[in-house]
Amino acid sequence: MNLDIRLPIGLLFTLLGLLLVGYGLTSGPEVYARSLGHNLNVSWGLAVLAFGALFLFLGRKGTSAAVPAETTPEGRATEAREHAAGLESEPPRRGH
Repeated sequence: MNLDIRLPIGLLFTLLGLLLVGYGLTSGPEVYARSLGHNLNVSWGLAVLAFGALFLFLGRKGTSAAVPAETTPEGRATEAREHAAGLESEPPRRGH
C-alpha cells in the first residue's frame, strides 16, 4: 500500500504556514501592540511553512524507496521461510 501520512501532513502545515505569513504581511501594526511590535504571525508562519516543506520533501523522498518483498531475492526467501514455518496462510507470490 502506498499510503504515506507525511504528504497530507506536509500539505496541511505548508498551507497553514502560507496563511499565517500572508496574514502577517497584510495586517496592520496595531495588531502587534501586545507583542511589543513584533510580527509573530510572520515568524511562526515561516516556522510552520518550513516544517510543512520538510514533511513534503521527506514524504516525496520516502515513497520511492519502499519496494514489495517479492521483488528482491532476500524478500522472496523470507516469504518462503515464513510460509514454511506456518506464519502465513497463503503461499508466496511469484512473478510480480
